[in-house]
Amino acid sequence: MASSGEAELEVSTIDVQTAKALINSDHLYLDVRTVEEFKKGHVESPKILNIPYMFNTPQGRVKNSEFLKEVSSACNKDDKLVVGCERGIRSLSAATDMKNAGFKNVNNMGGGYLAWVKHGFLTQKPKEEL
Repeated sequence: MASSGEAELEVSTIDVQTAKALINSDHLYLDVRTVEEFKKGHVESPKILNIPYMFNTPQGRVKNSEFLKEVSSACNKDDKLVVGCERGIRSLSAATDMKNAGFKNVNNMGGGYLAWVKHGFLTQKPKEEL
C-alpha cells in the first residue's frame, strides 16, 4: 500500500472542444503516439511536439523508458500542456507520469486524435505524392 506521499496525482481529462480552445490559446500539444502514427496525421497546432510514450517493437508495444527525460528536456514543469494520443488512453498514462514527475499544468485530451478528426478539426497530414 502506498503512503499518502506516493499517491498518484489526479490528471484532468478534457473533451476535444476544450482541448482545441486551449491549444489555440497558450497550451502546447504533446502528441505521445508513435512516430509512425504521428507522420500519418496529427492535430494542427502552432505549438506541437511528438514524444512517443510507447514504441512499436517486434514483441509489441513497449514503454519509452526515456519519455520523462525527453519531455523534461523539451518542456518546463510550469508549461501549459495538452497531452493526446490516438484514443486518450496512452495520453492519460503519459499525463499521469508527467504529473507525478512534477509537471503542474497537464491535461489529457479525452478521445484523442480520433475524436479530434471526428469533430472535423484541422489536422496536418503528409502531402500526397504524385
